[in-house]
Amino acid sequence: MISNELKQYRFQAQPGTLYLCPTPLGNLGDMTIRGLEVLQQADLVYSEDTRRSLKLLTHFGIQKPLYSYHEHNRKEKEPFILKDLQEGKVLALVTDAGMPGISDPGTHLVQACLREGLPFEVLPGPSAMLMALVASGLSTDRFVFEGFLPRDKKQRKVSLEKMAEDPRTLIFYEAPHRIKQTLKSMVEILGNRKASLGRELTKKHEQWFRMSLVQLLETLESLPSDLKGEMVLVLEGSDEAQLEQEAMHQWDHLTLNEHVQQVMLEGKDKKTAIKEVAVLRGLPKRDVYQAVHQDS
Repeated sequence: MISNELKQYRFQAQPGTLYLCPTPLGNLGDMTIRGLEVLQQADLVYSEDTRRSLKLLTHFGIQKPLYSYHEHNRKEKEPFILKDLQEGKVLALVTDAGMPGISDPGTHLVQACLREGLPFEVLPGPSAMLMALVASGLSTDRFVFEGFLPRDKKQRKVSLEKMAEDPRTLIFYEAPHRIKQTLKSMVEILGNRKASLGRELTKKHEQWFRMSLVQLLETLESLPSDLKGEMVLVLEGSDEAQLEQEAMHQWDHLTLNEHVQQVMLEGKDKKTAIKEVAVLRGLPKRDVYQAVHQDS
């Protein structure tokens, strides 16, 4: 039942528009009023998994033609979707849970609408990524969403190595059967740092683990191997101050003159090399210059 105060905000879908409609992560009470109004007014609903979306529509008493749109059929379905929009139909796109376009092919449909000049609207709503970030207790000032890491061990290693010095909070999605191996790779490459793992978000058995990566791995090793539900892992970013300190000391085994000579081997002239060494070591340029000429 919509109160009188909310009736002034009643939604009216516009013909020929695609609506990206977020759906609950687990708790159906998180479905927004505007999201329900879009589904009620849509001519067609496209979803990642029609079986899961049918349960959602049935729960709210909504009967609409329901079609699949996922990574494996998106190229086949996009021409039909664009044609329906051009003919003035109202379309709704939902994902299995959360915001369409985040780790699902909805982003390709947005790009297609932009390319064809067709209107679309994104509704606000549930997002596992943002919920897990706020619940982690880690910094929310700067963060990056990495989605699912590559399944291949070598590719996963390369991806993590690129993140090793990133000072932003890191957010990942992961499946239960891969989480332990992922954590092992992270400990090996990123080192032990603060972490938060959430599973079954908003559901009856929602669970949180907030501890170091090493402790998290040990904890999961002690739990039953049949953990279910997609997981969101949030990691503390690298320590910028520590990285700067390590960078300043990595040349300690070299004298200033030896350091300058090493830089010159890269093809730089002495003046440029002296300037670069001064910057790397956090020293006045004149100190490096004097040291080099004293040793000459």
